[in-house]
Amino acid sequence: MSLLIPKEHKALHTVALPVPTANISTAKIQKIIADMKKTLEQESDGVAIAAPQIGISFRIFVLSPKIFEGKEKNEPLVYINPTITKASKKMAWKEGEGCLSLRWLYGKVRRHTNVTVSAYDEFGNLFERGAGGLLAHIFQHEIDHLDGMLFIEKAKDIYDAPPEESSHEHK
Repeated sequence: MSLLIPKEHKALHTVALPVPTANISTAKIQKIIADMKKTLEQESDGVAIAAPQIGISFRIFVLSPKIFEGKEKNEPLVYINPTITKASKKMAWKEGEGCLSLRWLYGKVRRHTNVTVSAYDEFGNLFERGAGGLLAHIFQHEIDHLDGMLFIEKAKDIYDAPPEESSHEHK
């Protein structure tokens, strides 16, 4: 069963709280991360999920391993208390941005073409990751969730594109 909450839920419209670093290894935070991973795995088209999308107002997002197909990474990457430490001056409109919380809406969103994110992993280790293209776009989308913003607040040319045949995954 998916833990995704409805788009009206207040967690999606509230700035999420930082996770105290001493709490990262606690059972509570580890269960949230496990629930996020499980929910993301159930969404065949999902590439990332933020804690507010399952009703948890903490600054955590998880990337799907699908993003890294063909590379060594087999597990989703966990980003706790992520911050963008660098962003390119260059920005670009990206077509087809969507969101698991806003089924089946898509639109164009203008975002930085490259960003660097600093965060803690699920073991409490601080790391930094630079990204361009789709991954940079995903980082910005997920951090928007942590800031209480949905992509449609920035998007233009929004359209609805439900799948052709109904899927049991999205009922």
